[in-house]
Amino acid sequence: MTAEARPRSEDALRSEDGLRSEDGLRLVDRLGPAVGDYPPGAVFGPRTAVNFEFVWIIRGRARWTCGERAEDLLPGTLLLVRPGMRDHFAWDTGGSTRHGYVHFALPAEPDQERWPLVRGLGGREDPMAALCRYLLWLGTERPDGWRHRAAGVLRLLLSVFAKGPLPAPGEHRDGVPAPVAAMAAYVRERWSSGTAEPLTLAELASAAGVSQSTLCRLFRRHFGTGPVAAVELLRLARAEPLLWLSNLSLRAVAKQCGFADAYHLSRRFKAVYGVTPSAFRAAGPEGAPPSPPAAPGLRALIPRE
Repeated sequence: MTAEARPRSEDALRSEDGLRSEDGLRLVDRLGPAVGDYPPGAVFGPRTAVNFEFVWIIRGRARWTCGERAEDLLPGTLLLVRPGMRDHFAWDTGGSTRHGYVHFALPAEPDQERWPLVRGLGGREDPMAALCRYLLWLGTERPDGWRHRAAGVLRLLLSVFAKGPLPAPGEHRDGVPAPVAAMAAYVRERWSSGTAEPLTLAELASAAGVSQSTLCRLFRRHFGTGPVAAVELLRLARAEPLLWLSNLSLRAVAKQCGFADAYHLSRRFKAVYGVTPSAFRAAGPEGAPPSPPAAPGLRALIPRE
């Protein structure tokens, strides 16, 4: 085997790309992801941070200070230290403390000033705790390519940290009015069995806690269509994976999406997509027309559960 054909080692990859992910994030060598254990009363600093650092407490506690800002770090707290911060850590005086950490460099981004300083790790809709555990596993077990995998996981952790955890069911953070969010939660509950049954305007308005005219006005302002039409678009969109990823008959697909029969589904499907369900199935994901909920911004209303 020639040198050119020989697989490159991880160290060779590391020397070539500096452990960079596609957007320029770079892990700082020998500074995590790893676990640190400190005896009671240990301190660190003052120091001036040279790069970014995520710190999360696994056991014990710590007092972190930076100028006039102070934070009590407890298990379930994730701290992001920025370059240039002059900070100080005082670890628990009543017992040993264990924390996870990882240092990284990142090119300047326009929204870094708005990133939070701390976030809690917890909640069913929050993936950050799992990402932290995975980072520590990568740094400890060091499987093949662990540095590059860790860089990707770290970028995802940073993205979730900066933007906040996923919204809870029924909660929307993209400027969706509260009545619309309440209506979406109702739709999610009604469809929880797996069948996207049709819903009347009276039902939707009652769930939203507003009049039918108010709900229609809100929907047209934010989505460019009425609530009943929006719900039908979502029902049609639910047919897409059933057509592509199952052998279900059109009659069975129609039932799952709340249509009376295959003819009813076909008629409404062609009116919206411009092709019949059979033609849509034959075209596959690459050749099929776009999903209608993407155009009017209805993705925020699609049930996740």
